[in-house]
Amino acid sequence: MKASKLILGTQRENPADAEIVSHQLMIRAGLIRQVSSGIYNWLPLGKKVLQKVEDIIRTEMNNSNAQEILMPMVQPASLWEESGRIDQYGQELLVFLDRHDNKFCLGPTHEEIITDLCKNLLTSYKQLPVTLYQIQTKFRDEIRPRFGVMRSREFIMKDAYSFDLNKEGLDQSYAIMKDSYIKIFNRLGLDYRIVKADSGAIGGSDSEEFHVLADSGEDLLAFSDKSDYAINAELLTELQEGQDPYSLEGKQSPDGQGNLKLKKGIEVGHIFKLGKKYSEILNLRIQGENGDINPEMGCYGIGASRIVAAAIEQNHDEKGIVWPKSLSPFQVALVEVNSKDNKNVKEKCNEVYQLLKDNNIETLWDDRDKRPGVKFADMEVIGIPMTIIVGERTLETGQIEIKKRKDEKPELVSHQDLLSLILN
Repeated sequence: MKASKLILGTQRENPADAEIVSHQLMIRAGLIRQVSSGIYNWLPLGKKVLQKVEDIIRTEMNNSNAQEILMPMVQPASLWEESGRIDQYGQELLVFLDRHDNKFCLGPTHEEIITDLCKNLLTSYKQLPVTLYQIQTKFRDEIRPRFGVMRSREFIMKDAYSFDLNKEGLDQSYAIMKDSYIKIFNRLGLDYRIVKADSGAIGGSDSEEFHVLADSGEDLLAFSDKSDYAINAELLTELQEGQDPYSLEGKQSPDGQGNLKLKKGIEVGHIFKLGKKYSEILNLRIQGENGDINPEMGCYGIGASRIVAAAIEQNHDEKGIVWPKSLSPFQVALVEVNSKDNKNVKEKCNEVYQLLKDNNIETLWDDRDKRPGVKFADMEVIGIPMTIIVGERTLETGQIEIKKRKDEKPELVSHQDLLSLILN
């Protein structure tokens, strides 16, 4: 795409109200713009990144044989009253009346809706196991929205719900979904940990969180330096009779392997074994082999929009974002330099751009009438992994100038090596 046609929206200065790096850079790189407290527009570059997150999630969910649906954001409050969660959720649940004085709420999660839906969809044990999922907007009326899309009121989430005949089936569905989450976060290219967690307002028994490690994280994690053991530090101290979480700074891991390390984490995924909590209270019954049963349920969430911010917290420098290849809005930036002084520069850019396009390489061609310094600064803050520079030097040497986002200086490569360098 040509930058002259793109709504770019980059800014030079950090916004005054942005406290953490991801919020600052999402504004400066032209990914988002605030509408109201905790509510954001996603601009073209931001939407491209968010779409890449969603595509990875959707691919792995489909590979697990989960089936995609779409449920409404607006939910009857009567379902929340029936489940008993309308008071438990408190003021984070935004409740309102329609013109007929019927009470509704904006969904922060969809356990009630999916359970009610499946009363008519699931009738026999022969349909089980089944997992249904959606990628959809959620709303939680945070008392203090902050950190941009990290803790916003409106956000994009993938939520999935499994239904099984018995606990053994639930264990299997949970294991399949956990494996899918591992594949998702590996493909996203993020440094993360899986930690034992509290089920909170969702309820149920077993619960694990997926955390991206970052200094700006709001959760303190304790994990072994020799094994896969990891747990939310506050939960561990509760189990150990209320110690200070930081008193854990090298103690032996509870699994007996290695010593504990502490790091901050950003929760981006959560998986639960709900059991029969919702199927019983909302009276979801299906025909079993020996009479009607309440199916065992699991629920599995991923914060798609939060992942974008968490990835930036983990991948940035003083110049801007440094995207993992899997999330960058474009694979390559093509910058033309001083083309007004030499029309051959424009022609060479067009030749390179066509080559990249023919090989399905997503390219942002910066053809704007701007100074080279402005163009380079924009490409760096946006965080595209590789920049191709075409100017008089290119014409003189017959080589292509390439600068990787993490490198200080560009290098010259031949036309023949250009594609292999980009694709490797």
